[in-house]
Order: sequence, then C-alpha cells, then structure tokens
Amino acid sequence: MIPKDELLIEFFSEEIPARMQSAARENLKRLLTTKLEQHGLIFSHIDTYTTPRRLTIVAYELPLRQEDHIEEKKGPRVDAPQQAIEGFLQSAGLKSLEGCEQRDTGKGIFFFAIQKIPGRETAKILPQIIDEIIAEFSWPKSMRWASNSRTWVRPLQSILCVFGDKKIEGAISLGKDQIPFSNVTSGHRFMQPQAFQVKNFDDYKLKLASSYVILDQNERRKIIHKNATEIAHQQGLTLKSDDALLDEVTGLVEWPVTLLGSIDPLFMRLPSEVLITSMRVHQKYFALENAEGNLAPNFIVVANIQSVDDGKMIVAGNEKVLRARLSDAAFFYDQDRKKSLSEHAEGLHTTVFHGHLGTMAQKAARISKLADFISVLLNINSHEARHAGLLCKADLMTSMVKEFPELQGIMGYYYALHDGESEDVAFAIQDHYRPRGPQDALPSSLLGQVIALADKLDTLVGFFAIGIKPTGSKDPFALRRAALGCIRLLENFSEVKLPHIMNTAYEMYDHLLENAAFSKKDTLEALQSFFFDRLTIYWRDQGLRHDAITAVLAVAGDTPIAILYQRIRALDGFLNNDTDVAANLLGAYRRACNIVAIEEKKDGIMYTPDVKEDLLIENTEQNLHQALQQNWKDVEACLKRYDFVQAMTKVALLKPIIDTFFENVTVNSEDQDIRSNRLALLCLMRKTLEQVADFSKLGG
Repeated sequence: MIPKDELLIEFFSEEIPARMQSAARENLKRLLTTKLEQHGLIFSHIDTYTTPRRLTIVAYELPLRQEDHIEEKKGPRVDAPQQAIEGFLQSAGLKSLEGCEQRDTGKGIFFFAIQKIPGRETAKILPQIIDEIIAEFSWPKSMRWASNSRTWVRPLQSILCVFGDKKIEGAISLGKDQIPFSNVTSGHRFMQPQAFQVKNFDDYKLKLASSYVILDQNERRKIIHKNATEIAHQQGLTLKSDDALLDEVTGLVEWPVTLLGSIDPLFMRLPSEVLITSMRVHQKYFALENAEGNLAPNFIVVANIQSVDDGKMIVAGNEKVLRARLSDAAFFYDQDRKKSLSEHAEGLHTTVFHGHLGTMAQKAARISKLADFISVLLNINSHEARHAGLLCKADLMTSMVKEFPELQGIMGYYYALHDGESEDVAFAIQDHYRPRGPQDALPSSLLGQVIALADKLDTLVGFFAIGIKPTGSKDPFALRRAALGCIRLLENFSEVKLPHIMNTAYEMYDHLLENAAFSKKDTLEALQSFFFDRLTIYWRDQGLRHDAITAVLAVAGDTPIAILYQRIRALDGFLNNDTDVAANLLGAYRRACNIVAIEEKKDGIMYTPDVKEDLLIENTEQNLHQALQQNWKDVEACLKRYDFVQAMTKVALLKPIIDTFFENVTVNSEDQDIRSNRLALLCLMRKTLEQVADFSKLGG
C-alpha cells in the first residue's frame, strides 16, 4: 500500500475581483483533478477556498508516488529481418530479446517487449502540474506585469506548495522572473502582513486565522450575515435581503468587520430605489428596513480591518462618501423632474435601438401601436396602452438612469407620477422590463403585462428579421430571455394568438424591414419554431412530459399558448394517471396508423376518413363508426370550451370499442370495396384521436 498525504497549494496575488472568485475555485478544482488523474494520482476529495488575495486548494489522501505499472510494446514478427528486430529493441530500450515475449496473435507470432515502469514520486510530478495549471487557467480578464510573458488575474506574488509537510522543490517561470515554490505565506495586508511558514492545511488555516484572515468564504459569508442581522435587530430594523451583494462583499474582505452607518435625513426624500442602488452599486452597503418595510436611514458597511476606535472613523468616512454620492443623485432627481417624461422622450429620436431597426423613438412608437392592438384583444383601455407604450423608454434619457442603468423603468414610474400620469400608466412603465428571468415576477398590472409583451415581441421580430438569432451559448441581445418572458406573459392571455401578434409586430416595422435578411414568411416561421423550442424546455422544466408537449404543439396551429398549456396538462395527466387506458389506446392508434401506412404503400394511394355506411357490414365496425362520429362531436365540443380533461375522458371511452373492432374484424377483406372502407374507418379513428394531439409523437 502506497502511503498517502495531503497536498496544499496557495496562489497568492494582488486582489482578485469578487465576481471572479467562485468560477476560479471551480476552475482550479477541475484543472487539478484532471492533471492528477492523468498521472494516475487518485485522491479522496478536494476543497477550494478564495479570499481577495489568495486562491487555495487542498487535495486529501494523495499517494506519495505513482503505482508501478507494466508497459507492453508490440514488435515485429519473430521471422522478421534482423534489422527490424534490432530497430524494435532500440526503440524499446532493450539490449537483447531476453526481455521480450513471443505471442501468437492469430496473424502470426510477434515479439512483445514487457517492461516494468516504476512509479514516479508525486513531489517530482507536482511542479509540472502547477505549471500547466497556470498556463491553462482561464480568467474572464487577466494581465501581464513587469516584463513577464505569463498572465494571471492580478500579479502573482508567491506560490505556496506543501505536500506531506514538506515544501515542493522547484519554481514557476513567468518569463523574465521566477516564483519559487515555498511553504511561506502572509497574513492580512494591514493588520498582520508578516510572512510565516506552514506545515499542512490545518496549520495553514489556523495561522491565517491568527493573522486576521478567515480563509473559508462560506464562513466569512455567515459571519457577515450574522453580524449584520444582529446590528440591525439592535436598532429595531431588518437587514434587506440581497444574496448577490452578500456574495460580493464576502469576496472583498479577509477579516469582515460589520459596522452601522447613517444616511443624512436630507436624502431620505429620494425614492428608496435610488438610495439602495447608490449604496449597493457604488459603496457595497447593505440597506436596512423598519418594521413597516420602509427603507431606514441607516446602512451596514463591511470593513476589512479591525480599527482601534471600533470603526468610528471608518463609519464617518463612509458616511461622507455616501453624502457625496447621494448629493449627485439628488441633483439628478431634481433636474430630471424639471422636464416631463414626454419631453425626455424627445431624446429617443437621436438614440439608436439598432442600426437596422431604427431609433428608440421608433421602437417606442411600435410598442405603442402593438400595445394598442393587444389591448383591444383583451378589452382594456387602449388609450392608456398607447400612451404607456410611448413613454415606457423615456426615462432612458434622464440623468438618473444614465448614472444608474439599473433604475430604468423604476425612475419612469416616479417621474410619471410626478407628471400626473395615472398609477396604471406609471406601474406599466416601471414593470415593462419584467420578467427579467425565469424566477422574476410578472408585471403587477394587466397594462404592464401588455407593454412588456409588446416590447419583447418587437425586439424578437426585429432581430430575427435581420438574421440575428441565438447560436449555441451566444445570445448577446438576450433573445432567449425575451422569448421566455413572452411565453410567461402569454400564459395569462387566452385571447391572444401568438402567430397573430407576431404578424402584427412585423407589420409595425413598416419600411424598416424592406431590405431585411429574411422575408416576412421566413422570419415568422423561424420565430415560431424558436418559441416552440423555448416552450418545450420551459414546460418540461415544470415536470410535463416531453412527448406530451411535442404531441400538442404538433397540432397547435394558432391556438393561444394559454390554451396549449391547459391541453398539455390534460394530456400529461391522462398519460400519467390512466396509464393502462393510455397505453392500450396508443397501441390501437399505432396499429391503425401502421395498417393504413402499409396498405397505402402497397396500393399507391392515400386513404381518407370518408366512410361509406352502406359498406359497414359487421356490427362491430358499425358500432365503431357510430362511436367515432359521436366522439368527434363530443371532443370538438370539449375543445371549444377548453375542457381538455373531459376531452381526454371522451377519447378514452373509445378504447373498448376499438379493442372489439380489432378482435373481430379483418381489415384486409377479400372484397376490395369493404377493405377500402375499413381503411377509411381507421383513418377516421386516427383523425378523431388527433383532435386532441398528434398521438404519433407520444412515447411508450
């Protein structure tokens, strides 16, 4: 048994951006795992850690050396010329044939060189592995420094590499400079920057903690959240939930110190979103709320240093910086309100939406017209829909949104209310970017949903017309997200048909698409196919059967998405709950389809469901014909009133009648007229079942 030990590597550098740390841990783990496995070095598990200045990895139970292994090399036939045999011996590193075996391969007897290769020491392999990791490591952005040719996210200062309590010998060449492997690292940049030696991971982590560095990012995150929550509670306040900010701040500090600051009351008149965004984006402060859920005049700042005055100067400095930030925000807010949204919207005429799709003013006009069209279908106030459509992009021209793009829509809401617009219009402007993702809420008002749908659909139609579509992992204009947003909105509108409004959206572009990359027909067909692909993924993620989705979409036509969803749920429930009935019915359907297909191929004609009643000579086939006729009417009535569960129930009633037909009737009668009529009856059965879905798309 080869002894095992622990491997510790630390890449110590200047500050690693917080947004890159999570991916860096995964990347390092993947690379080291791959490299060790390539060398036959199997470990038990790996842990990775990041702080602002260090990227650390620990591999446990790594063997001290590789296993010995046998290498075989096939040589020439035993009766080969001496020159070939000598060449083989030379290539195998052998002096004679004594180290070779003779084997009959079935194609003759050949020489095989058998060599036992002793395993290399792991400590001798690690320098090469670390060098390869640095060369292959992928950062979103990296840099060179001094005269070196190697890159890293920030200048590398040292590489700690300890295996089995011993420092690995060697160095990494950066080009001009070298970084030798060491067993030395440093503590907190300001509080204890002295270097110290480490023996293993436990020693490393303990000494870092005594040097004011909490290595484990999860531990730092918990400390920040716990301390911030406690400070808030002491003030009778609540910490506003913000996981993304918590993750970012965790990556900014090695020794988190949580402090309470105050917002100058002068700025509390600003919209809460302005205050929160200014604190969050520029200062990385956590917002606090009072018992009523309103923004409190306080914030939490997380420092990276334990000061002698308990953070008083740190808080004072941060409050001073925040006052300057909020002074700018207050100025923007006051200046913006001197003009109405309609006046701000004038600036959209000189702002390009896309080089081939016109200006933002033209986009707003299209949104307005399309929203008007949709509002008529939904029987809501079309005047407000047109008006909200024209104003929904106006806040892009305000100073506040130019400073804080995250506030687009939100500032439009406040400025609309200031202008005296109705709350419905203001909320529609605020919410029309929603949903921004699969978990984001829909716009809160029906008017907001109409504007959001018009905006997203206009974008999709325009980009598809000029040939810009998502490819692989590339989707620079977030068209997949826009399509999913449309789908989630259309699930609420049983009156809106997707092909209908896509066609209308295309018409709104007027002359702009005269020289588009694709024709109107090709554009809309491609876009509908794209929508159906997104629908399939979206509904499948909700647990619906993939084949049920495909079967319903195959007969979708211009059925509204909201209705398709109900139909798929009914079919999915039927297939999952009435499994025996569904399986037998599906078997009968396939049997009918197969018989018709075989006979059509044999006869060279296509059979239709035109059944002649006078040729139905058996009671069984007469009963099936009558049942199909009645069932057709019943299912059709169910579909018209969107009662899809009942439609599936009606279809299931055909099962015993169909079973009896196949048990007692020979389709291929010797009488050709009767045979043709029975094939027509099978076509009618197929057509009746396909009212609900294309059963040929269903799995077993």
